[in-house]
Amino acid sequence: MMSRRHILDCLAALAGVCAFASAAPASGNDVQNLLVRTSQQVSSLVDQFSEVKCTEQVTQEKFKKDGKTEFKEESSFDYLVILTNAGGELSLDESRLPVHVAQPDKKKSTSLLVSNGFATLFLVFHPYYADSFEFTDLGAEDLNGHQLERIKFQHVRNMRSPAALALRGREFPLELSGTAWIDPQTGNLAKIVAGVEQGLEDIGMKSFRSEVSFAPVSFRDVKQAYWFPQAATVEVETPRQHWRNRHRFTDYKRFSVSTEEKVVEK
Repeated sequence: MMSRRHILDCLAALAGVCAFASAAPASGNDVQNLLVRTSQQVSSLVDQFSEVKCTEQVTQEKFKKDGKTEFKEESSFDYLVILTNAGGELSLDESRLPVHVAQPDKKKSTSLLVSNGFATLFLVFHPYYADSFEFTDLGAEDLNGHQLERIKFQHVRNMRSPAALALRGREFPLELSGTAWIDPQTGNLAKIVAGVEQGLEDIGMKSFRSEVSFAPVSFRDVKQAYWFPQAATVEVETPRQHWRNRHRFTDYKRFSVSTEEKVVEK
């Protein structure tokens, strides 16, 4: 079990959709109402996500200077995440139990990117973090046959961030910015693309980009379909190195924990 103060955690060990025509942005009131609906959906998702487990498949790649793959490793895990709000501070407990971990070539001493928590990128819209971002409507766009509203977000400097980069024993809060594709009727998130536009050079990074897609998941005993993370991609570049991790989340199942107390008569 791993505990993280910051919800998104990217650990890097450093060694030596087609284009669509967009509609006009909605009015200010419509955007505010959409953000309220999205915030409500994300708050509910926090509870829902804590009641399921799934299979996580991870592909870690490192690239050569010419863009070809230098090294690749594939693993799969039983995955669950517990999101809690204790004392007003949102926290995450993430558990990965290995199902299959590819054995790397012992001849290679390649450093790989370790990325955790990116399934919870939706926390940008959670009430705990929403005040840390500025939101701008970019208009509607057709994505996979659905008309979705595009909302740009930009982190406000010196405000709390849901993302941090852990590097050489230190944590660097990330100034996330990006775009979210949201169902205007329900407030459900369909996709989020996020990155960091500046400030990475100080810690030796060229670029950081992440993308998470969501899809409805149905359960037998629940009428409503929940929109859970389906895939996440994390890509990091330094002046000399380039990594990309792909996470896929499948086979969602609900679970419950019950306790039984027995009284022994004397």
